[in-house]
Amino acid sequence: MGADAKTAMKVEMTESAAKRISKIVRDEPGKIALRVAVEGGGCSGFSYKFDLVDGRNDDDIAIERDGATILIDDMSLIYMGGSVIDFVDDLMGQSFQIRNPNAVASCGCGTSFSI
Repeated sequence: MGADAKTAMKVEMTESAAKRISKIVRDEPGKIALRVAVEGGGCSGFSYKFDLVDGRNDDDIAIERDGATILIDDMSLIYMGGSVIDFVDDLMGQSFQIRNPNAVASCGCGTSFSI
């Protein structure tokens, strides 16, 4: 895989997301990371699924920052390459948000997209 392909597959997490993940994992005994997956369905074709997990799978890619870990399986990574995972706390509420450059449309809930 060339340098451009590796960069395109890269997923980043913001400092805000890292802080929130660290806090959530610290409060959940036995959990080690937040898993982010892409599934078929949702109002725009694909949707993101977030789960706390207690272990890694063989095909997981780990994104680490400030002691926080996000796990993404290699199939989901195909749809998420170049994305930034953020945690937002604003008037609309608290949520993890994914800025995905591959998405050509998304829905109001922020968890569904199409490519």
